[in-house]
Amino acid sequence: MKQQSNEIDVFGGFGLGFRSAHYSDFLDAPEEERVPVDFLEVISENYMIDGGRQLRILEQARALYPVILHGVSMSIGSADGLNREYLTRLRALADRIEPLWVSDHLCWTRTSAHNSHDLLPMPLSEQALQVVCDNIDAAQEALGRAMLFENPSSYLTFPGDEMSEWEFLSEMARRTGCYLLLDVNNIYVSAQNHGFSAHDYLKGLPLDRVRQIHLAGHDPATPERDIIIDTHDREVCDDVWALYADAIAMLPGPVATMIERDDNIPPLSELLSELDRARGIARESLLEPA
Repeated sequence: MKQQSNEIDVFGGFGLGFRSAHYSDFLDAPEEERVPVDFLEVISENYMIDGGRQLRILEQARALYPVILHGVSMSIGSADGLNREYLTRLRALADRIEPLWVSDHLCWTRTSAHNSHDLLPMPLSEQALQVVCDNIDAAQEALGRAMLFENPSSYLTFPGDEMSEWEFLSEMARRTGCYLLLDVNNIYVSAQNHGFSAHDYLKGLPLDRVRQIHLAGHDPATPERDIIIDTHDREVCDDVWALYADAIAMLPGPVATMIERDDNIPPLSELLSELDRARGIARESLLEPA
């Protein structure tokens, strides 16, 4: 695998997802009352269009805030390669918006003929790793930039797994030169579902490759269902906040942190309160002696 040489700058800000419920909050406030965030993250596929109102709204947001493009359907684990039209449209959007970076997920979402519209898990095998690395190389070459890839939440394992997820991610980053988007909630969900240590996961990663953190809520286990479901529809729980503090203390430097909410969208003030909590935890973790 060839190494990517284009570096992504370290960025230690705190941001939110740019969701339609809050468009006016971000776009219509006078400059002195602008929403106190350092960046906005958008779902790439919502804006991979040639024009129209949606793209104009994103351009308005980009004039006010740095933007991150976060994809959900690149399907980096597809055995039949990547969709070239998708990459062309994503490249056009990235060239137009000039994001801080472009990210997606370690998963597959489609076959050659069908799109599942879900983030499906990868087998943790050398064969799957080879497929993923080949696809990342192709994506980074097509986009002309290094990318970030997010660790998924998972609910099953494969009999043919040959390594842990953190070993898979580590080797993926080493071979391709990509960076990592560390979803702390997903680590917690997967650790609870599969019985591994979330701290072992963190310790096993190349933390110098992490450039962003996601924080989100999940649906707890119930007497009828013994797994946790990653839902992004409620506030971050205390256990995930504690894991975030541990992650921040372990990282070699600042990274971008974002609160993710995709359903049951609350008033913006509630999300900003969570973001302030992230700021406080990060400040305290960085001040504590190692």
